[in-house]
Amino acid sequence: MRGYSIAQRIYGTVDYRAARYVILPDFMVRQAFLTDSKAEKEKRSGTLQLSQTSMRIRQTRAGAAVDEAGLLPQFSTYGGVCYLTTTLLAHYYYNDAAGYNDLKEITVAAIPNGRLQAKDNPDASTSFWMAGRNAPARGEGFRVRISFSQLRQFAKWRAQTIQYDTENNHVLYQWEE
Repeated sequence: MRGYSIAQRIYGTVDYRAARYVILPDFMVRQAFLTDSKAEKEKRSGTLQLSQTSMRIRQTRAGAAVDEAGLLPQFSTYGGVCYLTTTLLAHYYYNDAAGYNDLKEITVAAIPNGRLQAKDNPDASTSFWMAGRNAPARGEGFRVRISFSQLRQFAKWRAQTIQYDTENNHVLYQWEE
């Protein structure tokens, strides 16, 4: 991702954290950039924890509307300076092949900031969230999955997929706007 590094430690429950300036045509934004990586055998969706999003999770589960708050702030403060909280998910889809993991695709998903709630997830029926793999009976915390195809319906650029042809050692990729 483009931007200019800021010498500031960022905290969070993700794999990669960085502070940076993002230069836009009309203004500059200080960003708390958080990236989590997941390797899964499922390619339609990726898993997130509440501690990895600033959005409310509005979805339907078992026929009932659910509204759970994400635990990240929309704006994070470090050293008395405000940063826009931004979450990215790097989702690795693979197959088991003769004792090793054969990487097939990487999907990079840009999760909307909570400031975009009214536009991207105003209610349970307008959602890119899916039920997560948690078992409340075993005391597991609420989890949620992101449907990549639903996220693309809000904005195609939010979920980009890179495919690997391992037999021919070839990468297939085209940016979706």
